[in-house]
Order: sequence, then structure tokens, then C-alpha cells
Amino acid sequence: MDWLKLKSGSDVRGVAMGEKTVLTEDVAKALGMAFARFAAEKCGKSVGQITIAIGRDSRLTGEALLRAAAEGISRAGASVMDFGMCTTPAMYMSIITPPYEPDGAIMVTASHLPPERNGLKFFLHDGGLEEADVVSLLQTASELHPEEFAISGSITCKPFLDTYKGLLADRIRKGLETDIEKPLLGLHVVVDAGNGAGGFYADLLKDLGAWIEGSQFLEPDGRFPNHMPNPENEDAMRAISKAVRRAGADLGVIFDADCDRAAIVDADGREINRNRLIALISAMLLDKKPGVTIVTDSVTSSGLSKFIGDWGGEHYRFKRGYRNVIDAAIRLNEEGIDCPLAIETSGHAALRENHFLDDGMYLATVLIVEAMRLKQQGKTLGSLIADLQEPVESQEIRLGITEEDFRTAGQNAIALVMDYAVAAEKWHVAKDNREGVRISFDLGEGMENGWFLLRLSVHDPVLPLNVESDVEGGVQEMLCQLYDVLKNAKGIDLTPLKKAISE
Repeated sequence: MDWLKLKSGSDVRGVAMGEKTVLTEDVAKALGMAFARFAAEKCGKSVGQITIAIGRDSRLTGEALLRAAAEGISRAGASVMDFGMCTTPAMYMSIITPPYEPDGAIMVTASHLPPERNGLKFFLHDGGLEEADVVSLLQTASELHPEEFAISGSITCKPFLDTYKGLLADRIRKGLETDIEKPLLGLHVVVDAGNGAGGFYADLLKDLGAWIEGSQFLEPDGRFPNHMPNPENEDAMRAISKAVRRAGADLGVIFDADCDRAAIVDADGREINRNRLIALISAMLLDKKPGVTIVTDSVTSSGLSKFIGDWGGEHYRFKRGYRNVIDAAIRLNEEGIDCPLAIETSGHAALRENHFLDDGMYLATVLIVEAMRLKQQGKTLGSLIADLQEPVESQEIRLGITEEDFRTAGQNAIALVMDYAVAAEKWHVAKDNREGVRISFDLGEGMENGWFLLRLSVHDPVLPLNVESDVEGGVQEMLCQLYDVLKNAKGIDLTPLKKAISE
């Protein structure tokens, strides 16, 4: 088995059930042992002196993988806090929340992926692990034989979600500048947990006075029978939009399975995700303090950049991947640049006020506070983004890479496009091109009124292509020109591109 194939960005992920299973209980056990040793070294303690917290989402394989990882930690000699059902952000928060304060934490989850997949996310006091750390963990785990070690560390069941709920409730009262028991009286919120781990959020809102009639799919069910737990999934967003309209709610909130991502819909059922979500939270931050910098991933729209600028802010595009945008925001702050937010179009959002932890539930909480405040003024969240310029046309296409060395093949294709763009008329390499190749186009009589971004996927042998145009027919024009450049690229499956052109 090639253990490094389990690496997925800064996480571990793989098929965990069925004939193609690679993330087995034995693998989880070895990773638990490896992480315990890794955490002890980072903490400057012996393994017997440390404690690791572990939790899981609702996936069918979660309980068994949690038990196996916990056993591996115990066989390393460390103590284990078993949180059971939990969320990814809560696992990190436990590290900095008395009296828990474990030395590290593991979340068993594959986020938004299908039911047969699962994975592990790792945290230390400084946050999630870097990609190089995950490589080191996998290499160490591949050489371990946990069954050769006796179980010497304790395993204690100690749920954390009630404590985490309390932290969110405190944030709502603080945001509304009140200490009353039910500060959300009068607000109607529909919660869609997608049968992941986040169903408890509806209870939290109800306890604070909100009306939650119409909330759905709150019960954990790792089969995800209603829709995929993914704020980017079209079926999922249609489901929450219909539920909000049917209930006549003020807004709706939807989470992925482990609750590190979220999106909302307004009272009309309009989706506020991707660029709209970034614009909304940016407007809220810039309203309080103009001039701050908002860090996003690379696929954000030109209209969003204009919106942030119009609100008095700076837009800093960086690489796709939630760890990438978070690390960029932390670096900018260290350089003296005021940057309160790092956010991906996928819904990963990390606020400086919340330790730059990508916490979809915390983001939803901040938005609900604002929704309550605006409702008291007769306004809605949607009013904050009324001036967001959205493209006339947009499309995302994924080009498969057929070469075994897919990274080299993908990078060669990107270089081919970059070389062409440098010399081509009406092709402009973006000034903030920090990933792949982002090209602005002069379409028709306009200037820079269309763009595409071709980049290498963080996880898969794929070149995602995002295209947006401010004029009708612009996407087709750009795709045709790009096809002419890529048609001889080695190892790139252009079938999806040709299909898009012919439609």
C-alpha cells in the first residue's frame, strides 16, 4: 500500500468501506500512534504525559475508525479523550478551552465527500497540521506495528459539544451586546445539517429564542440519504432554499458533515454562498473598519474584487486550499497588514477573532447576529450585497489528467497557456496571479470584462477551469481560444472542454 496516496492537502482521506477500502482500522490505529508520538515531540513532553482528544462526524465508518485511532494513541502511551460525535472546529477549540486542553486532537471525517469515504484531520495548539507534517505522519505510520505495544494510556469518554455550544451562545450575546436569556426572539432560522454532525445547532438557536420551524435533516445519518452535506452541492442548496421559502423564514443555514463550512440563503431562498458569502462577511467587516484586507482563494470573481474595493477594502487573492488562505492571512498580519478574514469560495472561512480557525458554524453565528441586528432595523442580510456585480455567464469545467505524473503534466499545460498569454493580444495575465494561470480578456469593445483561471487541483489529477464573462457569449469565446492553445497539450483530457464549446 502507498500510504502517501492517503494524503489530501493537509488531511488524510481515503475509501473506508467496500471492496476498494484503503483507510482501514489498522491504518487508523497506526496513524493514532504516529500522531501521539508527533504531538509529544512538538509539545516537548514524553508520550505518557500527553492527552489527545478525538471525535467524529456521522459517517458509518466513523465509530470504528475512532476506536482504532484511540487504541493506537493508547498503545503509544498517551491518554485519550473520546468526544464521540463532534465537529472539526470544536476539536481544535477543545485544545484552548479549560478544563479540557488536550495536547492535540484528531477529527475522523471526510468533510463533504460521499459516504464510503472517510479521513482524519489533526490539530495541535497552533492549529491544523501543514502538508509536510501529514507526509511525515504517514511515513511514520507506515513503519509502525501498534499491536506489538500494550495499551497503556487511558481512554475516557468526555463529550465536548455542550461546551462548544456554550461558546457559540456567548458569541451571539456578545455580538448583540446583551446578556438576556433569549436574545434571538423574533428571528426565524431554518437549519439544514445534511444528516452530518451539525444538527445540534438548531437546538442552540432554539434555546436562544429563535424560531427553527422548517429545519431539516438534523439527525446524524452517515448514509446522507437526503442530499450530500456540502454547501457547494446544487441539490443541497436547492433543498435549503425550498425549506426557507416553505417556512417563511428570515434565513437558512446549511453545513457540511463536519461543520467547518457553511452557506446561507435569504428569506427569498436566494443562495448566499461562494462570492456572495465572501461579499457579505467582507461588507460586515469593512463597515466596522474600512481599509482592511480580505484574503480569498484564487477563483473569486472580478465583481467581488470591485465590491470589496467599493466598500473601502483590499482584496488579496491567494491559492486554493483553506490552509493556504489561512496561512496567507496570518503572514499578512505578521507583516503589519490588517487582515481579519481568510475565506474560500467553498465556504471555508477563518476569522482572526476566532483564532483563524476555519469554522463554518462560527461564521454562521456571526451572520445570524448580523441578521438579528438588521431585522431590528427593518433590513436583511441581502441588503448588504445589493451592489455586488455578478457575471452574466459563468462556468466551471474539470479537465482530467491522464498521465501518471499528473502534477508535471498539469504544470506543463498551465505553462503552455502562460507562454501564449504573455504575447497574445487581448489576453492579460492577472496582476494577482498566484495560482495556475488567471487571464483577463478584452471581449467585444470592452476591456477586461471576462476571465478564466486554469489551475491544478489541490487533491485530484484534474485541472479545474473557472470562466466568467460580463457579456453574453463571452464564455464561449474564451473557451474556444483556450482550446486552440491546449489542443496539443500532452496528457490532458479536453473532452469536457470540447463538450462545453459545442453546447
